[in-house]
Amino acid sequence: MSKKEDFLQQLKTLSNSLVWLSSIILFIGIFILVMALNPDIKLFKSSPEITEADVEKDTIVNINSNDIKDGIHTETGFVAGDGLDEVIGNCTNCHSAKLVTQNRMSRDGWLATIRWMQETQNLWDLGDQEDIILDYLATHYAPEDKGRRENLIVEEWYELK
Repeated sequence: MSKKEDFLQQLKTLSNSLVWLSSIILFIGIFILVMALNPDIKLFKSSPEITEADVEKDTIVNINSNDIKDGIHTETGFVAGDGLDEVIGNCTNCHSAKLVTQNRMSRDGWLATIRWMQETQNLWDLGDQEDIILDYLATHYAPEDKGRRENLIVEEWYELK
């Protein structure tokens, strides 16, 4: 292949690349223009706006403490007791009830956890409900005084050979 043919081939490749690049830029430009002129066009399905009334209604449904079976609130797994509604209403808005039920802390431990959530996780001021919540958590999710595991009971020993 001569230098002239090689040059013409490269020029043709460059020309094709420029046509593609121009097409892409033109498409993006038209897309931006259409979006700017008509902001009502939604590219992605967005979740509906949640109003304060929706939150209250949802909270009321979740707090139904009549759903108790064998001393356990069926929807959350919380132990039934005084303060259950306050714990459901304040704790399960941000995280699963399992995050509470898997932990065991003293009242001071629960208070420190609440303070940490208020300082770092945007938990709101619990106001008068804080003592009710702390009483509930310290009563039903306090540390268990087991220490180390219980001793194994061996019914029958055998000799290894």
